[in-house]
Amino acid sequence: MTITVLLADDHAMLRAGLKALINAERDMQVVGEAANGEEAVQLTDQLRPDVVVMDISMPVKDGLQATAEISATASQTRVLVLTMHAEEQYLLKVLEAGGSGYVLKHSADTELMEAIRTVHRGEAYLYPSATRLLLEAYQKGDRAHAPAGGTLSEREAEVLRLTAAGYSNSEIGGQLYLSPKTVDTYRQRIMEKLGLHHRAELVRYALDTGLLRGT
Repeated sequence: MTITVLLADDHAMLRAGLKALINAERDMQVVGEAANGEEAVQLTDQLRPDVVVMDISMPVKDGLQATAEISATASQTRVLVLTMHAEEQYLLKVLEAGGSGYVLKHSADTELMEAIRTVHRGEAYLYPSATRLLLEAYQKGDRAHAPAGGTLSEREAEVLRLTAAGYSNSEIGGQLYLSPKTVDTYRQRIMEKLGLHHRAELVRYALDTGLLRGT
């Protein structure tokens, strides 16, 4: 199955380079290009790509606004942010906007293809030090109170802990002897119980309740 990709970046030369890299993969195809966030939203509505590779800093409408709109209206499309910004405030904003992944531009040649495949499978992709940045943001006080919700089972708590620590569905399944699909089902149930919507909220909840101690 071919993964269809929309590129959204205001630099034509960068788009051309990314397009060449992606189209060289046997299981991927670039189906459209956008030069700003507004175009990204419009083309997503028209083309319904599997994955949008989105820059944050763009004219007319920035990548965060576009990510939020696409996440709200195109449920089958995953947004993967490709940016030069490694600061935790950008990472948190991407996750809160509904982004499924975050890749730094200087690592695009080695990480982008894996990231596209990961978010297409319905999993989150964060670059290696992203979890550390989330923890630092929490320690500096950028935290939310743990929301009220149902009590988690022991298995649900373990899935939540591993998810918040940055493990993929496949990695969690390998540790808990579950299929990736079953892990995703657990995570959806957890989020419904706790009233959570984004990965950043999962991390904050895990920190507030002590689930990440020793991770």
